[in-house]
Amino acid sequence: MNNGTTSPKSSDQSPDQNDVLLEIRDLKIEGFADEKWNPIIKGIDLTLRRGEVLGLIGESGAGKSTLGLAAMGFTKAGCRITGGSIVYDGIDLVSATEAEKRALWGTDLTYVAQSAAASFNPAHRLIDQTIAATVREGLQSSQAAKADARDLYGALSLPNPDTIGDRFPHQVSGGQLQRVMTAMAMSSRPKLIVFDEPTTALDVTTQVEVLLSMRKAVKEFNTAAIYITHDLAVVAQMADVIKVMQHGHEVEEADTRTMLSDPKEEYTRSLWSVRMLEKEPVHSDDIVLSIDSVDAAYGKAKVLHDVNIKLPRGKTVSIVGESGSGKSTTARVVIGLLSASTGSVSFNGERLPAHLKNRTKEQLRKIQMIYQMADTAMNPRQTVGEIIGRPLEFYHGLKGADADKRVIELLEQIDLDESFFDRLPSELSGGQKQRVCIARALAADPEIIICDEVTSALDQIVQEGILQLLLRLQKEKNISYLFITHDIATVSAISDEIVVMNHGAVVEQGSKDAVLSPPYPEYTKLLLSSVPEMDPDWLDAVTAKRSS
Repeated sequence: MNNGTTSPKSSDQSPDQNDVLLEIRDLKIEGFADEKWNPIIKGIDLTLRRGEVLGLIGESGAGKSTLGLAAMGFTKAGCRITGGSIVYDGIDLVSATEAEKRALWGTDLTYVAQSAAASFNPAHRLIDQTIAATVREGLQSSQAAKADARDLYGALSLPNPDTIGDRFPHQVSGGQLQRVMTAMAMSSRPKLIVFDEPTTALDVTTQVEVLLSMRKAVKEFNTAAIYITHDLAVVAQMADVIKVMQHGHEVEEADTRTMLSDPKEEYTRSLWSVRMLEKEPVHSDDIVLSIDSVDAAYGKAKVLHDVNIKLPRGKTVSIVGESGSGKSTTARVVIGLLSASTGSVSFNGERLPAHLKNRTKEQLRKIQMIYQMADTAMNPRQTVGEIIGRPLEFYHGLKGADADKRVIELLEQIDLDESFFDRLPSELSGGQKQRVCIARALAADPEIIICDEVTSALDQIVQEGILQLLLRLQKEKNISYLFITHDIATVSAISDEIVVMNHGAVVEQGSKDAVLSPPYPEYTKLLLSSVPEMDPDWLDAVTAKRSS
């Protein structure tokens, strides 16, 4: 595939790009927490030209998403703008009325959220949601907008673009849903798109196609974009300019090539450093979980084909593959959410009932799962203490003071303290939310934890902290992990063994060293070649190589 566009380069701008679309000056934003207003954005300046892509990077809590939303004149509940100006295309969004801003949202200004699963209405078909703003504002008729949406689906490499819009959100994968959201943002041909971690949920091969499609669309329609990400290699492919943030301040800003080759600040250089985790090898032949000749189907569609995986006690077996390869479906079979049509799952040598409703409480307790999106995995109305306390009561009968004491012990195990006990999920950072989900799984005192993309939504610094936590807990408690991920760097850091899946079948498995060393089978080679590199020309190079 050759999209005919060039990669982000330097500060040289063509004349039509010198037209300033967005100008933010000395912006200050506060958020209300712990019964007081606290600074989030602390005097940020930002200039964005038409057709230009600005990359915002920094660790969790840096203020990236808050700044991205503010560029649209929007602040989340509990936040307020306390100073500065936001001028979009001559309109002061700070002083603009709510009606004036709503006239821009969804048409001139659009947003692609990180969590697609939490952003769609489950009761409406995808195509109706894709075109809603475009039709509501009278930009296109419903028929014309649907035809355009199907073209956008095709441009974003969605399967069956003519019919996928007829599905409901739960009937597509997370990666597909993220691309539908990108089509929704492009439907009105906006002047500015804010991409907030838009490829987080995508496997590496899909990510390549989506990045190409997004970059092509932005260039073709001369759309300005703010691209928020924790993946430095991804931002290198998308951004003309990169702004580094920390604790609500700007650390530095430069064109992409300069920033990658010569960052000025120590903090920026720390973000650039490669994750250096190295797992101590575990020697164990005691099989705690055995997946034997498993087939599974959704309705009449067969999705798993003769899957055989063994998980030794105290080890980490990582399952990697593209979206739709069967990774998460395998996990659903293991925990009993989906019954295998043939084959079996055995725990400690004992065959498990196919469906969780037929499993004993003890069988349920010993196999726990941590989900990818902590936002949607926790009840937003429950406190941290209640979230962690529920499995303590269900599995162990702990209540009252005994349960509270154990919750605090679990918080300490995940490197949080007692002050988090009464907080709601909305008061936590992404990394803190995932730690709470880990504590909830630990509360059951399991022997196996299935980790389904648990670090993919987190910045690199927070990712490293979560992985170190998981490795420490594994060593202390001899927990076995079935680790589902598309992040090859994570696989290399934490795995003992690796299983590669494609189209519902296992295509390769073995020790980490064996799978990650050449010669590679073709599919494994494709996965490894799709991992973005810290080179602005990488995306063009890998695309040219595949199209030759």
